[in-house]
Amino acid sequence: MSGLLHGPTAEPAAATRRRRVAVVGVALSDCGRVDGPTPHALHAQAARRALADSGLDRRVIDGFASAGLGTLAPIEVAEYLGLRPTWVDSTSVGGSTWEVMAAHAADAIAAGHANAVLLVYGSTARADIKARRRTSNLSFGARGPLQFEVPYGHTLISKYAMAARRHMHEYGTTLEQLAEVAVQTRANAAANPDAMFRDPLTVYEVLSGEMIADPFTKLHCCIRSDGGCAVLLAAEDYVPDTAKAPVWILGSGTSVSHTTMSEWEDFTVSPAAVSGRLAFERAGLTPADVDLAEIYDAFTYMTLVTLEDLGFCGKGEGGAFVEKGRLLRGGQLPVNTDGGGLSACHPGMRGLFLLVEAVRQLRGEAGPNRQVTKPDGHLPEVALASGTGGWFCSSGTVILGRG
Repeated sequence: MSGLLHGPTAEPAAATRRRRVAVVGVALSDCGRVDGPTPHALHAQAARRALADSGLDRRVIDGFASAGLGTLAPIEVAEYLGLRPTWVDSTSVGGSTWEVMAAHAADAIAAGHANAVLLVYGSTARADIKARRRTSNLSFGARGPLQFEVPYGHTLISKYAMAARRHMHEYGTTLEQLAEVAVQTRANAAANPDAMFRDPLTVYEVLSGEMIADPFTKLHCCIRSDGGCAVLLAAEDYVPDTAKAPVWILGSGTSVSHTTMSEWEDFTVSPAAVSGRLAFERAGLTPADVDLAEIYDAFTYMTLVTLEDLGFCGKGEGGAFVEKGRLLRGGQLPVNTDGGGLSACHPGMRGLFLLVEAVRQLRGEAGPNRQVTKPDGHLPEVALASGTGGWFCSSGTVILGRG
């Protein structure tokens, strides 16, 4: 796989003004059940496909961002791809990593520190467990502040479950409302040929499943899959040479909250309350302007509380908001239109997949029975991607638009 990219041919532009930044290429690697390729191979496959999608010459790429693989990420992955970038990012904040990286990359390009930045991810999390190359992880470790929680069995899943229970206590959110998130996400996955699970779900099936961490049964939790994807961002200077219409970065925001649960002031408020506010302010938009949202959904509660914190409904109103099919492709606010981490794919850190799906929807490339349209029949104009990392420890929100 060496020799994919051999470094930039142009020096980064001098920053006399802030340049507009566009997503010019997106792609998935093989996803779902992928037993043969290594994680490095999935990175390369996604990178090649995203580059082909952009129509740009590989030599324009002078920036690279990656996390989750390699001893010196992203240097190891860049070497594998044949890259010699002059701008790099290895930020690792869990599932929100890729929205945070996209914000960093957009700022670097706008300032003239890079011309085109490739974000890429790949994982064989499912295949590795099946082949006994690794075991499932119940926590992120027992060092530092985590030493005060791990001995008491406070696993990653239980932290989300405890937050969900607090929301139920504070606002009367019901198990049926949380289950609706899984049901509607599966309905969105049904039209996605790349989704790992496509059979219809009912609220009863979600509620009657195997208990994982109260109140989460198995179907309240994300799936475990293999897969990768890549996103290429570039300065406006390169847009005339791209193969497809650009999708512009309109605004972004990032935020961190806590590591130790005892330091989290309010279990019913995620860091998306800050990252979302910042992204909307910087984009000059409001939640009412958004046509579709791609939201990190390792658990059903994540979707519900993030919708509240991004301002799509009031605090405590998430349960009622997710009812009546509002999250479906044809609903009031289509959410996780590819089937999300609950049904489509979740190979470890899913944040980059949110950006790929948002871009495809804005381009009108989602395909039959899956493409979101506005009430007037036109393509969506504004999409939001919001990633969550850790156990509501971090958040990155990116707003994208066609105009």
